[in-house]
Amino acid sequence: MWGLHPVFEALQRSDGLVSEVLVQDGRGGPRVQEIVELARQARVRLRFVPRLPLTEAGQVHQGVLARISPVPLLGLDELLVRLPPTTAAPRLLAVDSVQDPRNLGAMLRAALASGMHGAILTRERCAPVGGTVVKASAGAALSLPLCRVVNLADTLSRLKDQGYWIFGAVSDPAAMSLYSTNLDGPLCLVVGNEGSGLRPLVARRCDHLVTIPMAAGFESLNSSMAAGVIMFEIARRRAEAEGDSRPPAG
Repeated sequence: MWGLHPVFEALQRSDGLVSEVLVQDGRGGPRVQEIVELARQARVRLRFVPRLPLTEAGQVHQGVLARISPVPLLGLDELLVRLPPTTAAPRLLAVDSVQDPRNLGAMLRAALASGMHGAILTRERCAPVGGTVVKASAGAALSLPLCRVVNLADTLSRLKDQGYWIFGAVSDPAAMSLYSTNLDGPLCLVVGNEGSGLRPLVARRCDHLVTIPMAAGFESLNSSMAAGVIMFEIARRRAEAEGDSRPPAG
């Protein structure tokens, strides 16, 4: 894992996720100093080195790198058990075959910021939750409960059996407009691949396919941007219903 904010967020956890922190010689600044102090307080091995190892796909490391245990990925039952007990209408994100780690990281960041309660990832055809995802999520991948499943279509059926409404995000202008869709109750938003969208079987398991109305000449948004627009619209509706102008926290 690399980058000032992701490493800082990881060190603030109390579960021993970080085993070692490397800081490049000559790197300074308030956040670097905070990382050094947190590492010492947590008794994490700390090393100052002339150069840092190369990161995935040449990502900018900002002078710090942390060696971490694998990011915990829950089963569906574990995820549902961990939902806040006071949450009457949980909100989940399901990611169908998103293979670009930057897009996945951006989705997870938006999910955490908009008050979603967890994200469901597929075991196959999904970017691994590694350093690039963590950095792109600005550390959100370490805070948002993540679930990994083998069969997303079956998982959506299980959620429906438990009272969840399943909404699939599509770019089809003939689909239901996001702004006229009832988003009350427990729900799961499903977002598809950057190029091909939702797989047919996954789309068939959705209760509603929704689209974001756009100005003439625009056909679609980047998948992470579209996910963010929809998740914040869900948050806005919930906050409005509760008489609060801020996105609901849970």
